[in-house]
Amino acid sequence: MKKLVIIGAGGMGRTLYDMARESIGFNTEYSIKGFVDDNTAALDNFSNYPPMLGTIVGYQPEADDVFVCSIGSSVRRKCIEAIIAKGGKFLTMIHQTARLGTNTEIGEGTVVGAFTTIGAGAQIGRYNLIQSYTVIGHDSRIGNWNRIDTHVTLVGGTVVEDEADIHTGAMISHKVVVENKSRVAACSFVIRRVKSGTTVMGNPAKKLM
Repeated sequence: MKKLVIIGAGGMGRTLYDMARESIGFNTEYSIKGFVDDNTAALDNFSNYPPMLGTIVGYQPEADDVFVCSIGSSVRRKCIEAIIAKGGKFLTMIHQTARLGTNTEIGEGTVVGAFTTIGAGAQIGRYNLIQSYTVIGHDSRIGNWNRIDTHVTLVGGTVVEDEADIHTGAMISHKVVVENKSRVAACSFVIRRVKSGTTVMGNPAKKLM
């Protein structure tokens, strides 16, 4: 049986711990080993969690280890690549309540949260964090390294490239493209292309920076 190591022991890491216990394969394909975090005291004030195993950079993956990453924003890719460089493998973790449409594709290391719906023909790349109650419409294309928060709606045909953050309650309209390393603020309604490296917010969403 594989042993799951959660990267990041903050609030989202603790949330992923709960999610992992409710996901496909728990206690049949994997058990939960613990956390790695550069703040090794992150769990000191919390009980009922598995142990802190060390720092992200310092941890050496063992043969049966698999990983998921709770960290978003600009450091997500860096943290994941630090583990990959040492031979670490990532678990594709799908909550047992998620609904996956026909011909959906989901890449290695992607996390799909509770009650999330991924429509027919959607293509999801690697190492994405897709949180609970989100809807990804039919034929959407999601790249790699993205963080998509809870209650987000991506209408059919939406494209999200790489390393984007789409925050809670945002809606991305039909066939809109969210380019690399861009940010969509919470509760925004996006009706036009989001340029690489920019932040948009509002209804309709406009460029903030």
